[in-house]
Amino acid sequence: MSMLTPPGMGGKYRITGDKYPRMRRPSGRRRIVLAAVAALAAFGLIGWGTLQLIDVFTGGDEASAAGGKDCAKRPERKSAAKKAAPLPEPRRITVNVFNATPREGLAKKTADALKKRGFAVAKFDNATKTYDKKVKGPGIVLGPRSALDTALPVLATQLTGAEKRTDGRKGDTVDLILGAGFKGLTQEKDAAKALAALAKPSPAPSGPSSDDGRNC
Repeated sequence: MSMLTPPGMGGKYRITGDKYPRMRRPSGRRRIVLAAVAALAAFGLIGWGTLQLIDVFTGGDEASAAGGKDCAKRPERKSAAKKAAPLPEPRRITVNVFNATPREGLAKKTADALKKRGFAVAKFDNATKTYDKKVKGPGIVLGPRSALDTALPVLATQLTGAEKRTDGRKGDTVDLILGAGFKGLTQEKDAAKALAALAKPSPAPSGPSSDDGRNC
């Protein structure tokens, strides 16, 4: 019995001086599997990195093109206010002048002044019962709804403080009804300035687009 043989071991476990159990190295299969997994992971990372690089160099242009298509399809934002109709010249506005005050001759005097300023006067007379002695302010400019943003504001430049009203009349003739507060038409130079400002309103201040903060 060899000195290397532990006590109680014999038979096939007996270690002699010239025989001993061989200690084999672990199987190489596990290392092969691990190496394959690592190689696949490396190839995956390389492929992902390549795609990222391609996206960096080409994605911006594609995104811009896509954005351009979206902008082309997107309808232009409409203005909050409708586009104003062109204002008529005074000579194209036919006016009736009515006197709602107890002062005599006021309608004729005012009608003559409007003619000198280029307006076409159809007639002048006392106001009807609807307005006679019932207009406390300087006056009222009255006309069809179609004249609300055209003839009425033009006529109103001639009388500071005039109230604009509409009724159900047909045609485009408008009325100037003189009230208790009437002291005369606006000075001609001031009326001209008001008319010029009305024809060329100040542009609205520009601001950032509210379309998700993106501009086309």
